[in-house]
Amino acid sequence: MVIAEAKKLFIVIIGALLNAIGLNLFLIPADVYASGFTGVAQLLSSALDQYSPIYFSTGTLLFILNIPVGILGWLKVGRSFTIYSILSVALTTVFLGMLPETSLSNDILLNAVFGGVIAAIGIGLTLKYGASTGGLDIIAMILAKWKDKPIGTYFFILNGAIILTAGLLNGWEKALYTLVTLYVTTRVIDAIHTRHAKLTVMIVTKKAEEIKEAIYGKMVRGITTVPAKGAFTNEQKDMMVIVITRYELYDLEKIINEVDPNAFTNVVQTTQVLGFFRKD
Repeated sequence: MVIAEAKKLFIVIIGALLNAIGLNLFLIPADVYASGFTGVAQLLSSALDQYSPIYFSTGTLLFILNIPVGILGWLKVGRSFTIYSILSVALTTVFLGMLPETSLSNDILLNAVFGGVIAAIGIGLTLKYGASTGGLDIIAMILAKWKDKPIGTYFFILNGAIILTAGLLNGWEKALYTLVTLYVTTRVIDAIHTRHAKLTVMIVTKKAEEIKEAIYGKMVRGITTVPAKGAFTNEQKDMMVIVITRYELYDLEKIINEVDPNAFTNVVQTTQVLGFFRKD
């Protein structure tokens, strides 16, 4: 348990550092915006710098924006997920303050692509190990628990607003480069983690009862158990079918590895759920 938590903390630190590198060395100098709350923080920082005597850095604004979301996440999502998410935001703020805002290239397209890829690797790793980079991910987690609605719409609306504002502030060419960054970021996160709202997990195991009890001790999800038999060995097993949100994948993987490391697990995208899906 201690080793697992230490590994998770290490990943959160690395993820925050990569996110800061992508911003300070590529996106911010090129006036290209990231997705989610990070992009909002960039926009606010840029707008304050251009149109008011007050200036706040992107890192400071990112942390301020995440305070109310973090409090809501603590109350509605869970302490562990929220603590690591706020830690990720705090570390990103620290790294943004430590790293110089300097461009490694004058090519805007290179900045948009490499900044998006580097930041997305950090975000994807953080998500993969059961935390988040705050902001929209915490809001999406709350929505996933509160109502069974697709969360992609909320991501699309906020990112669309970022692109529109980027065009108004810095010209439509910069807005198009921002769109490139958002596309690259999404594709890389998809490769490392998943952006699907719901997932169906099929677990073939000899320890169905033990896994069931462990799952029920951690999350509230219905499980369907089907008798199964190995075609090669003729061994009797059980196949457990469970639908989860993407934010529960890390906890479920951890449970399976602890109870039955030899279990065969298949995770597939779920486009729609009809019928009862417990959200508490």
